[in-house]
Amino acid sequence: MGEKGLILSNSLNRNVTAIVLLEGTANPYGPRVTAIPGQPLTFYESTHPVGAAETDFELPPIPFGDDTPWFLKSLDIDIRMNAEIFQQKYHEGLFSWLIYAGSFIFILCSLGFIIKFSAWPLANLFLAAIAFRGILALGTFLNTSEIQEVISSFLNNIMLTGYALPASFVGFGVLVYIYSILSFAAKRRKTNGD
Repeated sequence: MGEKGLILSNSLNRNVTAIVLLEGTANPYGPRVTAIPGQPLTFYESTHPVGAAETDFELPPIPFGDDTPWFLKSLDIDIRMNAEIFQQKYHEGLFSWLIYAGSFIFILCSLGFIIKFSAWPLANLFLAAIAFRGILALGTFLNTSEIQEVISSFLNNIMLTGYALPASFVGFGVLVYIYSILSFAAKRRKTNGD
């Protein structure tokens, strides 16, 4: 995980100590450079576990652990993956990007009825955020190579695989719009009937 030149920093203290492992994690007790606030950079040829107590610095904890909640990590993954998909579509051509972006915007706009779902605006906002998160996760899931293979085998030259996902986004958006229109008509008819 750590290549040559891995920098470990102890950001828990007010005085930030940084250690550069010149050989990376392959030799963690090998040559290193330390940066201690208020002191010049120091080079150590090697620091063995026994000799570590004799040095004038403390090894900071290895910052490989991450205590970010899983929800935020998965959201970060989905946003990054969707950004890569948008970038890939842009490199395929402006027309391909416009079709994908347009279908993505269409499906997000079709979920606009969630903003008026209940009488509580804050609850509607949370529901809209969950719906947006679901669309991001759906886009990530449908763009995996395995699902793309299933889609291409299912379509069997009926449609180009690159346009199957935008078509499914538009199809789902149309269904949601039809539901919204029928729901609005039913509420209107109920209020006029009373």
